[in-house]
Amino acid sequence: MAAASSAASVHDFTVKDSSGKDVNLSTYKGKVLLIVNVASQCGLTNSNYTELSQLYEKYKDQGFEILAFPCNQFGGQEPGSNEEIVQFACTRFKAEYPIFDKVDVNGSNAAPLYKYLKSNKGGLFGDSIKWNFSKFLVDKEGRVVDRYAPTTSPLSIEKDIKKLLGSS
Repeated sequence: MAAASSAASVHDFTVKDSSGKDVNLSTYKGKVLLIVNVASQCGLTNSNYTELSQLYEKYKDQGFEILAFPCNQFGGQEPGSNEEIVQFACTRFKAEYPIFDKVDVNGSNAAPLYKYLKSNKGGLFGDSIKWNFSKFLVDKEGRVVDRYAPTTSPLSIEKDIKKLLGSS
């Protein structure tokens, strides 16, 4: 796995899926990615999961992928096991996009992918992720293009996604 500082793009990372298997993000080369830290018990859960599923349904066949990373660092709002998290997202919100292994997004144990994302697009709070459902938009070459606040509605990002897909 690449260190955050030596990585040239998101495609240089390997992450674990919800069943603990390695996933090399280079498999997403050529796709526009929305990388989101998710939680099941957050006030933002319903609106975000609902709109993420709508975006995915609309653009998955055009080269769009959502990568969801559960995180329990904000108010303990993602306490479940990976299995419980996937079941929750897939049954309640019909999430068809990949949900990965639970990660830390802040602190010394932050996942290398998140260190990379934050170093490329600092937010209002510098390098820290503020809360659940922070979103990073990544282009087809694996470059971080934009960062959105937890309160930014996924559907409001649609114009940026379309631009990157070349379907604006």
